[in-house]
Amino acid sequence: MAKVRFVIPKGSLESETYRILENAGYVLTGQDRTYRPSVNDPEIDLKIMRPQEIPTLVADGTHDIGITGEDWVRETGADVIYLLRLDYGRIRMVLAVPENWATINSLSDLLEKFWSEGKNVRISTEYLNTATDYVRNNKTYAKTFGNNVPLVVTPWLRKGDNPRVTILLSFGATEAKPPENAEAIIDISQTGTTLEQNDLKVVETVSESEAVLIANKDALRDPAKAEKIYDVLTLLQGVVEGRGKLHIFVNVEAKNLEPLVRSLPALKGPTVSPLSREGWYSVNTVIDRRDFLKILPVLRKLAQGLVVHEPRQIITLEETSKKESSY
Repeated sequence: MAKVRFVIPKGSLESETYRILENAGYVLTGQDRTYRPSVNDPEIDLKIMRPQEIPTLVADGTHDIGITGEDWVRETGADVIYLLRLDYGRIRMVLAVPENWATINSLSDLLEKFWSEGKNVRISTEYLNTATDYVRNNKTYAKTFGNNVPLVVTPWLRKGDNPRVTILLSFGATEAKPPENAEAIIDISQTGTTLEQNDLKVVETVSESEAVLIANKDALRDPAKAEKIYDVLTLLQGVVEGRGKLHIFVNVEAKNLEPLVRSLPALKGPTVSPLSREGWYSVNTVIDRRDFLKILPVLRKLAQGLVVHEPRQIITLEETSKKESSY
């Protein structure tokens, strides 16, 4: 059987990716020494690459599935299938300018002020395509320049036809560029602390992103590979579901059973079993973690012997079947 080629990210998403794979039951070895770690599934060929590269590698069929940031899927425009949002690696892409520019609180403010003074606007970023689209969709830009494309400049490429807004490729330390090397930046921010430390302020949110599992379209059409891909999807989806749930067990007297069961939001319906003690039952169910504090007063009044587990995985098999039938 042909192996499924699975590419996972190095860098900021790396440790959380290892964690979700381990929680899904995969055992990785050698990832600290090689870009080709071993995994305890002989039908998976694992490789580690930068998240920036992964969408294109999956789209062109070099790899069958991958984990990367949603921001890089958008930036590359890769033609891939989104299989699952993975509930980690959440980031916000923002437009930021020097903090002491009190009159500039939006991209339109920036454009209008600099153009009125006969100056061009430079934006430094790693996300050239995202930044270009964002500028072109700005109402002030579109009203002034229509379909003209901002000038994009890298050491090896110049494209676009409008130098009134120039988008400059940043190789890192993007927040250090203003005001000498750029008037604004488009960059990733999680807490905003780094921007503040470099005397920058956020004026607009460009987009939000998290880690995603993506697949090659042709791989999903290959019956043998598709089976293994949906196995991976099922296990990872189980981890994502499990993170938001709690598994609770309670003992309850017969007279309190019905009101207790009515109060429990359950995955499919609570399991109720009679105890050896006459007139008592055991109830176990899976609930949303966010509901636990709301139902705790009811549990205190009606039940005894509450036990709470944090599940490693909750696998709802029909959800994977629905996805499988839709591709």
